[in-house]
Amino acid sequence: MPKPSHTLHLALFEAAFICLLASFAAAAQETPKPNAASDAATPSAAPAVPATTQAVPRPEPDARAREKDLGLMPPANPALPSLILIGDSTVRNGHGRGDQNQWGWGAPLADLFDPAKINVVNRAIGGLSSHSYISEGHWDLALEIIKPGDFVLIQWGHNDGGIHLPGTAPVPDQGLPPGATPPAPPAGMPPRGPNVRGSLPGIGEETYDITDPRTGKMETVHTYGWYLRKYIADVRAKGATPIICSLVPRKIWVDGHIRRNTDTYRGWAQQVAEQEHVGFVDLNEIIARRYDAMGPDAVDGVFGDPHTHTNWAGAVINAESVVAGLRDLPGDPLGRYLSERGSKLPATSF
Repeated sequence: MPKPSHTLHLALFEAAFICLLASFAAAAQETPKPNAASDAATPSAAPAVPATTQAVPRPEPDARAREKDLGLMPPANPALPSLILIGDSTVRNGHGRGDQNQWGWGAPLADLFDPAKINVVNRAIGGLSSHSYISEGHWDLALEIIKPGDFVLIQWGHNDGGIHLPGTAPVPDQGLPPGATPPAPPAGMPPRGPNVRGSLPGIGEETYDITDPRTGKMETVHTYGWYLRKYIADVRAKGATPIICSLVPRKIWVDGHIRRNTDTYRGWAQQVAEQEHVGFVDLNEIIARRYDAMGPDAVDGVFGDPHTHTNWAGAVINAESVVAGLRDLPGDPLGRYLSERGSKLPATSF
């Protein structure tokens, strides 16, 4: 059979190409065009925003997962009463392992009580305030383990500043000497924003609605005193005994003495304790007196950072001060649970 000529091949190719073009044209005619209204409603393509710069709210923190990561434990012996500690990093620092040579007073406090008589359960979490410990779900988890006959020590104040009503003065930065200004942020870092974890100053019923930029969630913030009253009421509802502690003092010297927080969180904690008729352990004053007696050089040696967090030796001083304050409460309600070492500590002398 003779082979097809090149001319025949070319003719067949041209015919196929023409058919293909015709089919494309028909398809284009059958595809409806958007009308003017839909054209106007269709936005033009915007340049992509890098994912790292999009202001996407983070999910709300999972309190139970965080507590597991931090190693918070339930009472060792549920049959015994418990002394439950609620507070910030000055009570339990980080994972409670002494990282960066910083310890909260809750760690050595356990040695001052007899584990055969009472559990010491440290539920404090660094960086939180009287407000955010509740709003982030940790107080609900603490309430799950509080039972009748327990004691709950509550110490807040270090992280409660940063929010105030418009037209009112904020609480001065507790980490700065009087008149000092906050240091500039490190190079490349934005200025420090408001502490949305804080509480409103005072003990009144004022409220302030804020949006947490971390989660995009709107919430109503109350005063420091309002939150303390909530802790007290919730503990009492569980049949347990609430005890309020004033915040431990920072290592800030004014005229040769450790600065007290009488006009702010120490004073407010005392006012609420008196109004609610609960025990009050004035750690701010008890520890400040010990530091005053020690002097600046010796006090420098018991801190793990410039002015807030103690090392182990400082945590022991603070824990002993807790016991001294507890022993000074009417009836010494926790005296019978002290260890041999703890029972040798005297009550405060003022």
